[in-house]
Amino acid sequence: MSTVAELIKTKSLVSFKNVMVATDFSHASEHAIDFALQFARHYGSELFIVHALEPEPRHSLRLDPLPRELDRQRHEAERHMKSLEEDPRMKAVPHHVRLRAGKVWEVLAAMTQSENMDLLIVGTHGRGYLRKLALGSVAEEVLRQVNCPVITVGPKVIMPEVADCRSILFATDFGAASRKALPYAISLAQESGARLSLLHMVPPVNAMQAGYVPAVFGAEEVFEWQATARAESVKKLKELIPSGTLAREPEYIVGLYFLPEGILTAAAEHNADMIVMGAKDSSSPSLAAHMPWAVIHDVICNSGCPVLTVKG
Repeated sequence: MSTVAELIKTKSLVSFKNVMVATDFSHASEHAIDFALQFARHYGSELFIVHALEPEPRHSLRLDPLPRELDRQRHEAERHMKSLEEDPRMKAVPHHVRLRAGKVWEVLAAMTQSENMDLLIVGTHGRGYLRKLALGSVAEEVLRQVNCPVITVGPKVIMPEVADCRSILFATDFGAASRKALPYAISLAQESGARLSLLHMVPPVNAMQAGYVPAVFGAEEVFEWQATARAESVKKLKELIPSGTLAREPEYIVGLYFLPEGILTAAAEHNADMIVMGAKDSSSPSLAAHMPWAVIHDVICNSGCPVLTVKG
């Protein structure tokens, strides 16, 4: 993989030519569509609006598909999609509507690949499958299976103006997924002129119980360990972005919280308009080694701004 410096030199960090937004016609997905329209206008993207018709088996016996004229679920979906296509807001953005049958994550994964999507946008507090996106298995499958980055507009998000983005928080554990997410944080900051804050979390004292710090350490030794860890973390953060890359000097933050709480606290304190982070599913118990789905889940559900995750 190319280094950030090489990508900057060749001016090929990231692009958002094709953007897809998932909808279940709920208030949550309407929220996501509003954000997607802003995003597409700002970045000159082509927008794809997708709805998945999930199978809803009602019988143990296999039945033939309903005739088209009797398929109420499809009729309702087609009506909603037509209404979206005719929405005056769509006139300012090149767009396409797509209705596909299948499980949500399978539809989204297939379309992001077949249509060469650069970004998927989803809402998380609506009815049906988009509600599940914030609650467990569907979201995990989306993050695992969808190859492009995902922006999640969570239940506590106050709709931002994409063009007015002033602060971006990049949370990193220095792992492979974080390295893959970094170019997106840089590109968003370059495009918007936003202040980029780089965050790394050092485990707090009670993390000794989880094996982060030898249990034989006394209070003074723990303090010295944390001070050393913070200094090393700041040094590593400063090495992530070449000097002069951004118009505004990045801010480097090292916290002493556990990951979800620390990320959310830093985002609130710095008025973040976007959180960017890598996403890697792992069974390892060490939060220092990766950002697992549990962390992403907590951040998405409680963030006051959209969250961009990049699978590593």
